[in-house]
Amino acid sequence: MSSTIEQFREETRAWLEANCPASMRTPMPEDELIWGGREIQFKSDDQRLWFERMRDKGWFAPDWPTEYGGGGLDPEQAAVLSSEMRRLGCRPPQINLGIWMLGPVLLEFGSEEQKRELLPPMARGETRWCQGFSEPNAGSDLASLRTSAREDGDDFVVNGTKIWTSYGNKSDWMYALVRTGPQQPKHAGISLLVLDMKSPGVTATPIDLISGKSSFCQVFFDEVRVPKRNLIGPLNGGWTLAKALLQHERKAMSKFSESALPTHFDLAAHLHEYLPEPASTGEIALHQRAVACLMDEHAFRLTNRRMLEGMRAREDMSGVMAISKLVHSEQERDKFEILLDLMGHRGLGFSTQAHREREVAMTGAWLASFAQTIAGGSSEVQLNVIAKRVLGLPDSK
Repeated sequence: MSSTIEQFREETRAWLEANCPASMRTPMPEDELIWGGREIQFKSDDQRLWFERMRDKGWFAPDWPTEYGGGGLDPEQAAVLSSEMRRLGCRPPQINLGIWMLGPVLLEFGSEEQKRELLPPMARGETRWCQGFSEPNAGSDLASLRTSAREDGDDFVVNGTKIWTSYGNKSDWMYALVRTGPQQPKHAGISLLVLDMKSPGVTATPIDLISGKSSFCQVFFDEVRVPKRNLIGPLNGGWTLAKALLQHERKAMSKFSESALPTHFDLAAHLHEYLPEPASTGEIALHQRAVACLMDEHAFRLTNRRMLEGMRAREDMSGVMAISKLVHSEQERDKFEILLDLMGHRGLGFSTQAHREREVAMTGAWLASFAQTIAGGSSEVQLNVIAKRVLGLPDSK
């Protein structure tokens, strides 16, 4: 490794040591997630300090050009920053789907005006974004979407609905797929728009789930006017952009495997607490299942790092990304099944009167783990993607 990158590592390590508060180097409970946006809220002064320091450094989007609010780091430097944050256990200073998903698409396909208008607020954590892709009759077959956008003067007029929109009721802006070419083949008549969620005619309705917590909403559009300048890429050319964005979504979802993010329940710690000394044949078998799961998780994290490094080097990682999403979703579900077996009735609590708060949270997380095999592309769809695009298998007749 060059002396230049080693010097950058030393400088980055020193900066993180000096600027990341100790309380921001601990696993992050779900209720302490920081989302960027117009109405950002902090639970502590340390959260605010960490947010502001990373924002001012440009490290919310470290590998974006500085003229768009990024840190201007090259791929190797960005990888060093990521590894040093993991080494120190630094919490993500914010969660921002715009930076993770839409931003890279704007950098590749957006006009210069769109980049300068949309990217800097995103990179400063001033806008919170949601994704308007899935519809009640367009989930696995996304290209069958019906939400329409007709041209009217300098605007598009949007009508229809989106569903399973994460945090749609709390977001400032949405990037949405809409049908602008109703007479064209379904893949060819789709466009990508960005729209202000405060626009007249937009209604976001939360959806309750069995887990007791839900980020999902159904969003309705009733004659919503969207300026034509908010069209990203060419008219009726949105499917190409959607495929690119979904690749970045796979990368974003893989971030939730890191220990600081909310799907994390430490299997090793639970194994030590609930089954410290396996004795019976059944206990030994359960212990072996847990160890095998931990080994799989470690292998996934290593593969995920390799994928991120490949993307930074502009290698084609689309196959690995599809596999990564599938594997992570199924691993999470397996992990929670093992946790439930470890904890027994302690893992089936719905009230803190009879169970510890952590045990109640585990119940909700176990139930939510089933949704992870659907969100962002169901496991069945991912298997088809892998079969066709990675293995090159033909369509079934």
